[in-house]
Amino acid sequence: MCVLSYELNPFGGAVIDPVSLPDNPGVFTRTLDAVIKELNSRNIKVVWLTLPLPLASLVPVAAQRGFVYHHAEPEYLHMTLTLIPGSIIPPYATHYIGAGGVVLDGDNRLLVVSERYHLRSKRHYKLPGGALEQGEHIAEAVVREVLEETGIRTEFLYTACFRHWHGYRYDKSDIYFVCRLKALSFEIIPDSREIFECLWMPVEEFLNSPDTHAFNRRIVRAAMTGKGLFREEIEGYGTSETHEMMFC
Repeated sequence: MCVLSYELNPFGGAVIDPVSLPDNPGVFTRTLDAVIKELNSRNIKVVWLTLPLPLASLVPVAAQRGFVYHHAEPEYLHMTLTLIPGSIIPPYATHYIGAGGVVLDGDNRLLVVSERYHLRSKRHYKLPGGALEQGEHIAEAVVREVLEETGIRTEFLYTACFRHWHGYRYDKSDIYFVCRLKALSFEIIPDSREIFECLWMPVEEFLNSPDTHAFNRRIVRAAMTGKGLFREEIEGYGTSETHEMMFC
């Protein structure tokens, strides 16, 4: 007989092993009912269920037994069942993280881009940058994004400021870090897929232009005049791969 195996987590929950899931909805129905009965008898608070995409046919069975959606990724759907009312279920990720780079050349010119999807009757210039990839540090991400968009190689110096914005994409929030970078090359090779124009613009022209948003003026000034937050490691506290820390 097929049996669903599970492990208990430190918070009074049970995590069902996806490997033990049957691909037949009828078999899943019987085994799920059995494991829910057992977990109830053990006073387990929450059941965590991950259904890989090939087992999508099992979703209706779980939903009929009170499981609700927690989050989804391209390869799986995650559901939870509260057995003891009032039990706390940590929410899924709530934020996007992005970073932009303030890069100056030897003539006090600022590296700016105009994105294709922002193209309007008036040209809109902004800092190069973009979203962090999963597992990527801020310092590495901003250097990568600047290189991809402009072809300019840079070195991370410090984080100057950040912006926290609610109501962003898919009703999630967004944190945008502004980083001061040192230019290591100066020949612009823009990414034609994303970037309509890229240039070295005199800083004063950017700051005084009526087409430059007040936010962009402020973050550039902060990056040029502020002391910033510098990267630092603390011995015995994580590793350079798992932890990124910055201090003033």
